[in-house]
Amino acid sequence: MVITGEWNLRPAARTDAEAVAELRAVVLRPDPERLGRYDARRVRQRLRDGFDPGHTWVIEVAGAFAGCVALRPAGDCHWLERFYLAPDHQGGGIGSGVLGALLERCDRDGGVVRLNVLRGSPVRRLYERHGFTVETRSPVDVFVVRPPSPASLPSPGHRQVSGFPAVTAAAVGDRRT
Repeated sequence: MVITGEWNLRPAARTDAEAVAELRAVVLRPDPERLGRYDARRVRQRLRDGFDPGHTWVIEVAGAFAGCVALRPAGDCHWLERFYLAPDHQGGGIGSGVLGALLERCDRDGGVVRLNVLRGSPVRRLYERHGFTVETRSPVDVFVVRPPSPASLPSPGHRQVSGFPAVTAAAVGDRRT
């Protein structure tokens, strides 16, 4: 495990799709296996088929690929998707720092954030620590939502930005939890 506050987000490129597909196959494996639904080829292909670099950022640690996250606008909210962090970078506060930085930006724009996790997934605790609550459940998924923080709501006349500029750990402070 790498314990560091040194991470960066950069816009994803189409060329990142294979690295993200491979990471997805590694980090998602335990939950679908637990549910009897893991198919290595399908996990990779679904990522390749739906990869949208326009709403995706690559997480880098010490200049190297360490994960990714997507924040897709959808009507009156954003969907947090494809938040994957390499196992050797988990548990040191990087995921919490990235999530916190994205949520702060959504808060400033007054945006609700939604996501879904597989039932029983331990990652749900990360989202709950950041204010997400259960909205609905399906037999397989749990859908969670986080309204904007009241302290961060935009002032009158605020204009929402369509994309996020590069974010670094230094820009948002060390968020280890």
